[in-house]
Amino acid sequence: MNITKFYINGTFVNPDGSEKINIVNPATEDVVGSVISGSTNDVNNAIASANKAFPDASALTISQKKKILEEIIEEMEERREDFAQIISEEMGSPIKMARRGQYGSGVIHFKNTLSVIDKFNFQEVHDNITINKLPIGPVGMITPWNWPLNQMCTKVASAIAAGTSFVLKPSEITPGAAHIFAEVVDKTSMPKGMFNLIHGFGNTVGKSMSSHPDLEMISFTGSTRAGIDIQKSAADNIKRVSLELGGKSPNIILEDVDLENAVKMGIKQCFLNTGQSCSSPTRMLLPGNMLKEATEYAVAAANSMSIGDPLNEDIYLGPISNKTQYEKVQDLIQKGIDEGATLACGGIGRPDGLDKGFFVKPTVFTDVDNKMTIAQEEIFGPVICLIPYSNIEEAIKIANDSAYGLSSMISCSDEEKAKTIAKRIRTGQVILNRISRGDYPAPFGGFKMSGNGREHGRLGLIECLETKAIIGH
Repeated sequence: MNITKFYINGTFVNPDGSEKINIVNPATEDVVGSVISGSTNDVNNAIASANKAFPDASALTISQKKKILEEIIEEMEERREDFAQIISEEMGSPIKMARRGQYGSGVIHFKNTLSVIDKFNFQEVHDNITINKLPIGPVGMITPWNWPLNQMCTKVASAIAAGTSFVLKPSEITPGAAHIFAEVVDKTSMPKGMFNLIHGFGNTVGKSMSSHPDLEMISFTGSTRAGIDIQKSAADNIKRVSLELGGKSPNIILEDVDLENAVKMGIKQCFLNTGQSCSSPTRMLLPGNMLKEATEYAVAAANSMSIGDPLNEDIYLGPISNKTQYEKVQDLIQKGIDEGATLACGGIGRPDGLDKGFFVKPTVFTDVDNKMTIAQEEIFGPVICLIPYSNIEEAIKIANDSAYGLSSMISCSDEEKAKTIAKRIRTGQVILNRISRGDYPAPFGGFKMSGNGREHGRLGLIECLETKAIIGH
């Protein structure tokens, strides 16, 4: 897909910027399209459009907001295969995953927001005090390459429900889904200028957005490094910053579970989306006396995963989305070997039979010390660390010994014990005795270096609202 237009003020327009960014299929390493990188003028025009539209957006009634959400759902369902194909082409998502996971998670945010908005109380009265929840003002949204539709949709759905206008900048690596979404929006009753789409690099277009005085909020999903830069850029304007950043999620497995099932479940969740999810449970914590057996199950599970052409319906693991990330994953695998972790399977280089594309061998490290680089840094590929512990107190200590705090898993047959442990894990989510199913009404976000905001459902809506107190009668 060659993207030559931006979507500003309800129409597709020629951008002021002219720099062309090539889009590379990570499975073939072929250039399959391009996108124009915007200029400062493009950022200014998009933000001006959002500000002009804000009065109309903020005046939308509940029924009007619901109509827009319903129209988006209907149009998205018409474009389901278009979304899946472009995501598979641009980021290498296996086509079955692109349809069910990538597209499915995107559209469900709008469906979930429909149910939230019906129950949400935008006004509360306490004695002589009226508390109003009002749209915050124009929002800048910057979204990542690994879940290009999902992360866009959760932000957009909440903004529509709040009644605020916004400017979206998707990743320049995977811009196609956002362009198709703009075509979806163009067919709805959304006020002109409420939704604006521009493209470009994070360090230029993204930085210009985060420092712009006419945006009231920045909602960003991506790396912790970029999140820090955005927060610094936004500081001069005292704008609200909502950050969903990296993770190094622990998966605590206790002795009282079916070990084979728990390990297989953990591997499947970790390697979902080819390991390119910030919430992936990349640290599997196990009783030391079960480590050898668990390693055998982990290797078997990893080696059973099909890897190759993303358009093959039977493939579970596709390529890493881009060359830079591929090289990072390779470097970290090598560092794990160099620092003394035991390589149980996988390792550096491409899987057998694949001589091109950014494919990574599904990799299991065992006998990992939590101080090792591979246990502390986000790898963002199909790589997992098996870490032994001697007792549950040590397991909790290891789980919390991380700069991150996004998600976690616990496998324990005693439900109450699992909940007690969960309360002590410093992460935004804890998933008990199953893999993640999206759980879209549940708030999503992290502790510590994993961010400071929440998305999904009711709390995602609240992120886009300001509180006003009216006192007296």
